[in-house]
Amino acid sequence: MIKNTFHKLARAALHLSIAGAFGMSSSVAFAAAPMVKTSAPAYYRSMLGAFEVTALSDGTVKLPVDKILMAPEQKTTEALAKSFLKAPLETSVNAYLVNTGNKLILIDAGAGSLFGPTLGKLIANLKASGYEPSQIDDIYITHLHPDHVGGVMGNTEMAFSNANIHVDQAEADYWLSPKNLEQAPAEAKGFFQGAVASLGPYKAANKLRTFSRDGELAPGLTAHSTYGHTAGHTSYLVESQGEKMLVVGDLIHVAAVQLDKPEITVTFDSRAKEAAAMRQKVFAQAAKDGVIVAATHIQFPGMGRLKKSGAGYQWLPVNFTQMP
Repeated sequence: MIKNTFHKLARAALHLSIAGAFGMSSSVAFAAAPMVKTSAPAYYRSMLGAFEVTALSDGTVKLPVDKILMAPEQKTTEALAKSFLKAPLETSVNAYLVNTGNKLILIDAGAGSLFGPTLGKLIANLKASGYEPSQIDDIYITHLHPDHVGGVMGNTEMAFSNANIHVDQAEADYWLSPKNLEQAPAEAKGFFQGAVASLGPYKAANKLRTFSRDGELAPGLTAHSTYGHTAGHTSYLVESQGEKMLVVGDLIHVAAVQLDKPEITVTFDSRAKEAAAMRQKVFAQAAKDGVIVAATHIQFPGMGRLKKSGAGYQWLPVNFTQMP
């Protein structure tokens, strides 16, 4: 009896000492750790056949999508609410790095310093992903809006000193035209000035390349004109060993609204009717073919497939892949 009591008391004492040593006592409270409020570097890597694809975040920007979508504000608010979202909507800006094994190809380059302090993170995320800007061989731009081309410059120097920049001829002709800049309304002049500031140094260094027709621009990379959003907006099909990824740039801005209603355009569309028709055409084909779609403004990494759903589409994000 005495022996059993002793063992019970000994075990109780041991439990209390362990609890005290590891901070397990319910009577002791510790101050909460400070909030870190930073995220890990934003890149996502996967394989497309024999190609390595790295999605790179340039950051996010809050957009008044209820104002810029060409739809009644109440309808936009209701559509966003169905996805537990609201305006202003924190919107991703994505770019895509393709390592073919022979070349490093960057598709779009983020905003650099042209779109405010929450963007311009592409270079940092590129480096975090294991690559240096000097390693990039070619940059293919979907169009010359500032959040797609501004990142080719770092302050006053070329951010990608060894890269050639490729853009549709019609796109370059429009945004680099002094006459178009002069005639543009005051609120649009910054778009022209941003394009000139971004591409001017590359043009002076003979590193600006333009193309004027659809077709293969590099092994495994094909240009497809998707005009409407801008005069020379281009999508790029990346293909390796039968696997395909279509980088669509700004064919879509607000997935929560435009997937259900692809006919809705944005104020940034230069030819709204053509932009809506092009979205319908490209999305219908992408859904039929089951290709991966990579979109600048769908939530990072912006990669998924489209499935027809009534008059609209369902977005099926790519399955997460853990690289070795």
